Amino acid sequence: MTVRAILDSKGHQIQSAGPEVNLSVAIRTLGERKIGALLVMKEGRIEGILSERDIVRVLGECGAGVLDQPVSAVMTRKVVSCKPSDTVSAIMEMMTVGKFRHLPVVEDGRVVGLISIGDIVKQRVQEYEREQEALRDYIKTA
Repeated sequence: MTVRAILDSKGHQIQSAGPEVNLSVAIRTLGERKIGALLVMKEGRIEGILSERDIVRVLGECGAGVLDQPVSAVMTRKVVSCKPSDTVSAIMEMMTVGKFRHLPVVEDGRVVGLISIGDIVKQRVQEYEREQEALRDYIKTA
């Protein structure tokens, strides 16, 4: 299974914010969209990623006053990405080792999607269910 298969199943929608957007606005977007991360983009390039963990960390360190700061002051700047051709097992390892839950998908220098650990778990559960059903059908016909 590849990243491309997951994106084809879930869609290629990307939620993003500019680096100058206030953190409070970005938090509102996360809540309204029921998502855990926003890509921070400028002129089509990834500048960073803002995750729920980033928000919790900065609120714990700086308090509520940080809500008026731009996303660029809070975001994770070092963004790890993957390619559509990467395997699910490879990106699972990347996420586990890097301790992050969201991974932008980049092809030919442009962002084509965003994969979350939830997307991977959903895909794996569907695979297991299909395998179980195939085994049940095999046993019934044997």
